[in-house]
This record gives sequence, structure tokens and C-alpha cells, in this order.
Amino acid sequence: MKLTLISFSLAVVALTLPQTPLAHHGAVFPDLYEASVLELQQGLDGGSFSSVDLVKAYFARIDEVNLKGPTLRAVIETNPSALSQAASLDKERSLTGKRSLLHGIPILLKDNIATVATEGLNTTAGSFSLLRSIVPSDAGVVKRLRAAGAIILGKANLSEFAHFRGGRLPSGWSGRGGQNTGAYFPSMDPCGSSSGSGVGASIGLAAVTLGTETDGSIICPSSNNNLAGIKPTVGLTSRAGVVPISSNQDTVGPMTRSLTDAAIVLSIIAGPDPNDNFTLAQPTPVPDYTQALVKTALNGKRIGVPRRVFLDPEITGLDQSVFDAFEGALDVMRQLGATVVDPADLPSAEEFVTDGNETIVLDTDFKVELNRYYAALIENPSGVRSLADLIAFNDANPELEEPVNFTSQDILIESEATNGFDDVYFTALAFDHDLGRTRGIDAALQAHDLDALVLPSPAFTTTPAAVAGYPLVTVPLGFYPANVTIGSAGPLTVYPAPNVPFGISFFASAFSEFELVGLAFAYEQATQTRLAKRAFDEAIPKTQLSDIVHG
Repeated sequence: MKLTLISFSLAVVALTLPQTPLAHHGAVFPDLYEASVLELQQGLDGGSFSSVDLVKAYFARIDEVNLKGPTLRAVIETNPSALSQAASLDKERSLTGKRSLLHGIPILLKDNIATVATEGLNTTAGSFSLLRSIVPSDAGVVKRLRAAGAIILGKANLSEFAHFRGGRLPSGWSGRGGQNTGAYFPSMDPCGSSSGSGVGASIGLAAVTLGTETDGSIICPSSNNNLAGIKPTVGLTSRAGVVPISSNQDTVGPMTRSLTDAAIVLSIIAGPDPNDNFTLAQPTPVPDYTQALVKTALNGKRIGVPRRVFLDPEITGLDQSVFDAFEGALDVMRQLGATVVDPADLPSAEEFVTDGNETIVLDTDFKVELNRYYAALIENPSGVRSLADLIAFNDANPELEEPVNFTSQDILIESEATNGFDDVYFTALAFDHDLGRTRGIDAALQAHDLDALVLPSPAFTTTPAAVAGYPLVTVPLGFYPANVTIGSAGPLTVYPAPNVPFGISFFASAFSEFELVGLAFAYEQATQTRLAKRAFDEAIPKTQLSDIVHG
């Protein structure tokens, strides 16, 4: 694959150096809890450490907290080929230089993003029904990452089948991975379905991570785990080789500790893929999203607040602290030169509370597309080759897939009962587009001459963009206070809870990522909210690069 390398202005490079460097025997090592891609590249280029050292450090950090200590269960498995990949990329760097800003950078993938079995990693969507299955090839985004020189560090835990198995299953649980929990409060709900990607990025178990979203699965775990996350327009990043829910809503995007890192990753994974027809309709060329990283991007922009429904406490159930932080964020935007149009409501707002058309579309797509995924596998030792087989497999293997309190698979059963692409389906799909696009996001943008809309990331924020296929970008907004009432989120998880983060989302029409990245970056840089609080001490891995290099 031919890859165009990313160029950066000096201003962009200056944004990231340094964070909290650690000095040891004359060398300066970035603190892996916050280390940025550019900081890591500076150390790699300068010879302070190697990619082999990086992989060893991340493996040690995973070992400290994943199944030991706080048992966060963020990572399902690590890549047995990662060290050899790192050594090869170190040699290439010394001989010919780096391919891109991801050269030699370890990345965690959500466990529904396919990697070739010869590497030694599984792709299972958290399900034993896919253990040791052999996929035809790497996912489209993985091919781009490999061409850029990235190292696949391992697979992150997730809500099984991207939270499309059972409505009563909690976020972050999968049969293979168990219950993932967040690092900002013991047993906190990490949100999902890209749960492990969120937790792994939040405390530096990898340099960057990838998640997938159908409705909320990048934005919510990014929000809960104090991250920057980009949910791209459907069709900007390839879904080929990703265990599917719906080609109408699925998308792949970065989850990182900074929007700079997210922009670097998106610039590499975006682009057309002949194996995903949706990507062939995107504008060309793919932007260098790092060029959007301008601190003054909010100046002169018109930002709308779709207040009706989405900021109603009776509907959203959000704590007052979220609303208070959001009002403060609007003030920051005004101070940065934006005109805040409030309200700028979606004409279709009330219908999102009661509409069932998204469910019809997702149920129908899932059956057709999952059956296609299973059928395309070169080998699957479980014998599962269809959704019907999967339902039967789960019932036949309760010790693996239906332990006490985690038995639900009503979504699978509901999907199996659908009848393919019939009139009901096409009517529902058209209604979704009308609801989210024509009478939703586009209507609000046009009526008020807006550059973007903004809302707190929790609750229903992701749904209009989900059914429309439109992008969202989230960055940290705030943290629940110490006196918040702790709520139950599942058999083993709590939410909300003290110190748990929440984010703010910017969204607009299709392929508006460049503009949204700029707006969110300006807010992120002005507030630096991520740095205000850290994870609880036991959840912070102690291993640093200095321990590996000089250990």
C-alpha cells in the first residue's frame, strides 16, 4: 500500500513537547501515562529508547493492572509478534528513517478489528465463538497502520459484539475478557463498546488505541475515560475486516490522550478502500488533520446548542455537575471568540426519545452482515457460521458465554427474527436519514448558519449523528464531584461515581472532521481538562521507559 507521509508545521510540533519528562542517567524519557506520539518519536529518533523498549514497557504496564492489582481487564491479549515487529522497525528507522509519525508506535486495537492469524492474535469481538478463527486478511485500517509502520500491541476488551448481544449486559463485559472497569474510580463503568480501548489509552497501556462506533461506542468510552475521541463520518475509514453491526452506522476511529494524537492517527487510517464501498464516496484527497490543530479555531465561529431534549435533566438523567460544566464550557468558547447560538434545536429532537427505526435498521443489518462475516472466515474451530449458530453456541456453553448475571442475548434473538432487506427496513432507513440529517443536524446548522453543534458527550448526544452517519469529536469536559451519588451500572460496575470524567462533543454534517478537530482542539488547549485529575493510584502502572532501558 502506498502511504503519503504526514508533514507537520513547527507550531504543531511545539504543542506537544514536553509533557512530564522523566530524567534518568542523562536521558529524558516521557512519562508513559501521558506520552504523546510526537514525544515518543523524538525519543526514538534521538536514540534515547527503541520501539523494542516501548513494547516491553507497555507489556509490563499491562501486566501490572490488567489481571493483577485493580484487575481492569482492559486488554484481552497481547501480540506475540510485537517485539519482532518492533525490532524490524527499529532497524528500518536506523537504515532509512521512519515511514510516518506512527513508525514504531505501539497501538491497541479493539478486538473486533481483524488481524491475520499468523501474527498470533485472535479477532473475536470478545466471543468464544470466534476463538482461533482465521480471517481472510487484516482489516482495512490495520493495513494502513502497518504500512505506516505502527506496531499492533494487542487486542482491547470490549462489550461483546460491540454491545449488540444482550440489552441487560453491562458495558465492558465480554465472555473472553470478563468485566472491564475504568481507572478513575474502583469498579467504574468504562462505557462501551470500545471499553478496553478507552481504559488502555487513559492510563498509558499503549501509545494510542482504535475503537469502533455504531452509536456511542467511541464517544462514550472516550468521555468516561478522559480522552479525545473521533467518531468519523461513516465511509471515511474502512470497515472491511471489522466484525459488523451495520454498514449504515459502523465506523472506526482513534481514542487518544490528546486531539493531536487523534489527528495523527485519523490522517493515516482514513481513505478509500475497495473492500468497503462506502469509502469510495468520500471527498479526496484525505486531509492532513493535523493542519486543523489551530488554537484560534473557535474565533469567529458560530456554535449551536441543541438544548431541547438533549439538555433536559428529566430525559437525560444527567447529574447537575455535567450541566454546570457544560455552561462553563460555553463561556470558554465565547472567550475564545465564538458566537454561541443558544438554543439551536433539532426540529426532530423529541422523536429521538421514542423512535424505534434505528433498532429495525441495526437488527436487520446485523443478521445479514454477521452471517456474511462468519461465512467468509477461512476457518472457525467453534463451528459457528451464522447468527443462529451463535445463539445456539452461547446456550450450549454457559460456562463461557452465559455466566450468572451475564446471560442476556435478547438482541441476538431479536436480530435473528428479522427478514432481510424488506420494505419495513428501507422505510426505517429512510426515516433515520430524515430524522438525523434533514430534520436533525443539517436543519439546525442551516437554520442558524452554524459551523457546528455542541453538547455534553453523555446521554443521547451520539444518536442524531449515529443515524445520520455524521462525525463527532469529543474532548474532556469535567469530572463528577466527590459528593455525587454513586449509581449501579451493572453487576460489577458503578456510574456515576466521584472523579469519573465526562466529555464535550462537537458535531456537524458529513465529512466535517477537519473543522470539528480544529474547534475541539481550540477548546482542549484552552482548558487542558484531562490534566486536572488522574486515575486512582492503584490503577496507574508504575513501569516507565527508564526501567526498561536501564533496568
